[in-house]
Amino acid sequence: MEKRTIIAFVLSFLILIMWSFLFAPKKEQPPQKEESQKKEAVAPQYEAKPTPQPQPSVAPKKQELAPPGPVVEQEKEILVETPLYKAVFSTAGATIKSYKLKNYRESADPQSPLVELGNRQDGQSLLGITFEAPSTTENPGRVFYQASEEALIVDSSASPRDLTFRTVTPEGLSIQKTYRVYPDKYPIDVLVSVSNQTGKDIQGNLRAFIANLPPEKKKSYYSFVGLAFLLNDELEQIKPKDLKKEEKRFAGQIGWIAYEEDYFLTAVIPEDPQSEGSFLGRALPSGIVTATYLSPSVALPAQNQLDSRFTLYLGPRDLTFLKQANKKLDLAIDFGWTDIIAKPLLYALRFFNQYVHNYGVSIIILTVLIKILFWPLTHKSYKSMKEMQKLQPLMAKIREKYKNNKEQMNKELMGLYKTYKVNPMGGCLPMIIQIPVFFALFRILGSSIELRHAPFLFWINDLSAPDRLFSFPFKIPFMSPPYGIPVLTLLMGLSMLIQQKMTPTPGDPTQAKVMMLLPIVFTVMFINFPSGLVLYWLVNNVLSIGQQYRIIKKSA
Repeated sequence: MEKRTIIAFVLSFLILIMWSFLFAPKKEQPPQKEESQKKEAVAPQYEAKPTPQPQPSVAPKKQELAPPGPVVEQEKEILVETPLYKAVFSTAGATIKSYKLKNYRESADPQSPLVELGNRQDGQSLLGITFEAPSTTENPGRVFYQASEEALIVDSSASPRDLTFRTVTPEGLSIQKTYRVYPDKYPIDVLVSVSNQTGKDIQGNLRAFIANLPPEKKKSYYSFVGLAFLLNDELEQIKPKDLKKEEKRFAGQIGWIAYEEDYFLTAVIPEDPQSEGSFLGRALPSGIVTATYLSPSVALPAQNQLDSRFTLYLGPRDLTFLKQANKKLDLAIDFGWTDIIAKPLLYALRFFNQYVHNYGVSIIILTVLIKILFWPLTHKSYKSMKEMQKLQPLMAKIREKYKNNKEQMNKELMGLYKTYKVNPMGGCLPMIIQIPVFFALFRILGSSIELRHAPFLFWINDLSAPDRLFSFPFKIPFMSPPYGIPVLTLLMGLSMLIQQKMTPTPGDPTQAKVMMLLPIVFTVMFINFPSGLVLYWLVNNVLSIGQQYRIIKKSA
């Protein structure tokens, strides 16, 4: 009986793992408004037809914006560099075209290229913010600005610096965009000032967009790649493949819009989200996906000025940095249904790393801590299995005696359990309780940037990648490249085999064969998992072996 419960548990566990890869339920989309209520929230290269909304207040113009000098109708790139990143701004639309993170590289090799946010095509801007009126939206991306700096270098000891872009549209709108960059943090403050120097009122919208070309394949098992936005304080995510079917439009309070990569995030955060903002996600024929925020329509009276503030975040999906940006940007890190368990475990992992300075050692400490926490449950499980083993001869006699009367056989077995005070499910239930913890650890160890390129010991220089010793020029079945010896995975399989040998042998030969096959199944399944995951499972198995040995020795 105890073997059947264990088999049921293991099979259920395997089904849950496969389900998490293939059939995870999609988050329910909020109801979309009718077509007549939708705003045409599109990327800047598309014409807008804004619908009038309740007007936000417009500050009276207190002083004239500094008039730009002669604006050259030709794109010019401005390099902005801080200790954290290198960015390239463009005078065409005053947008960001390139953004490289100086503390992160493409691979664990210290000589590999810096990570660049935005897999874009030539000429495509990564991010931009502007004010658009119906008369200025025919080709807003080709509105040229004059930059206040030829280049902007901010070292670690410098104060925040401003990069300002100015232009005057043919319609008489004076637009000024000021980007404030900091030497010690990723968020960039943006002030968009629009002065109506015409003799008539102008109706327009503030518009922000993010554009990116999704990769063909994700780098992490459990991370999300695609568009994300905060709608009425709830995180919404849209996969690129869903945008190929149809564009997605939503209206409500938009806290921020973002493009999420495996370990990095590009986001635009309005300073004061309006209750009737709108979001549009779409896929262009080139494969690029765009996320666009559109504010409610605003009336800008003649000789008045509108000031709007935004915050940009282009950096790692790190809880510390995301909290610095405020505006609930940390909600972009979502571990699905395990979130309530996964985030405390992640904080614990980060806490341990502050002292040991090695995430591999931190995983071992966390595994030991979890094992101690569940020690009474697993102890009860192994003890119940041992007691059930003692009852095997009596159970075999009952099955033989009542083999033609299943109802009576079950009645006699239940009486036997009651007499000896044994719970037939005792070996299974405590293990099932741990399943949410297992999956939470899978999520954080498989998609957290803390583990990205984090070294452990010897040949394991990246806990977010599969462990491979040596490199083979030929393919290995079931193994994804690079091809090599998966030492940790093989040790994990060996530890499972030892556990099977220590577990009482079931009376049914078929069950015994199934149980002996499980270490092979798990080894093949784990062969492409990040080494951080395999390390956790290996350490957990070793601790379980020690616990089983202690129970066997004590009862001998």
